Amino acid sequence: MAFENLLIEYKERIQYIIINRESKLNALNKATLAELHTAITEAFANTLVGGIIITGAGQKAFVAGADISEFASLGVDKGTELARDGQIKVFNLIEHGPKPVIAAVNGFALGGGLELAMACHIRIASDNAKMGLPEVTLGLIPGYGGTQRLTRLVGKGKALEMIMTADMITAAEAYEFGLVNHVVSQDSLLAKAEEMLNKILLRAPLAIASAIKAINAATDPAVNGFDTEIEEFGKCFGTNDLQEGVSAFLQKRKPEFKSN
Repeated sequence: MAFENLLIEYKERIQYIIINRESKLNALNKATLAELHTAITEAFANTLVGGIIITGAGQKAFVAGADISEFASLGVDKGTELARDGQIKVFNLIEHGPKPVIAAVNGFALGGGLELAMACHIRIASDNAKMGLPEVTLGLIPGYGGTQRLTRLVGKGKALEMIMTADMITAAEAYEFGLVNHVVSQDSLLAKAEEMLNKILLRAPLAIASAIKAINAATDPAVNGFDTEIEEFGKCFGTNDLQEGVSAFLQKRKPEFKSN
């Protein structure tokens, strides 16, 4: 389907989702979040898509935050609904999705933009990128999972510092803190994201989905991550992926996985 705020592009088995509000520094408004929900849901269901790269239009911003103009008229109930709806329909959807999602952070990733990047499974940043959660300067806190995911990625102390000071950090600092996986030049950003995703797409897709689920369980206090790992490990034995992988190993050839 056609989107007003997103560009969808395909490169073999990779689907690009490009947030296309360059004049607004790709800020996330309600319409854009709704389109992200639709685009990501469709990508996960599309058997021709192996993985997703999310990035922002232009060279200035990945996503420079939420659309603050939409906050002015909200009360407690509507604000709570906004956070819950966004977390469930977009940010949690990405994190718990069955296919790998890489954030190619091509500039400012602030507020909801950093939260979007953190929901992705892997983050690659251009060397000019700057990141932060400045919500306390508006009388808010992060509402799309930022307090939780940042703490898991960089630790409690650094998360408290970043959120309470509202300071931005550089891409190099984000790499040092474990917030991003790689930092490259802006010209190399998409190529690096494609290189990593194409490597992942050579692996068994059902095993990748199981790995995502098991690793996510490691930071979910509501579940036993070890039990989740055992269950997902066992499920792998019922897949064609495992049969192909073991056969290829024994026959000393490269596996050709076909499951989606």
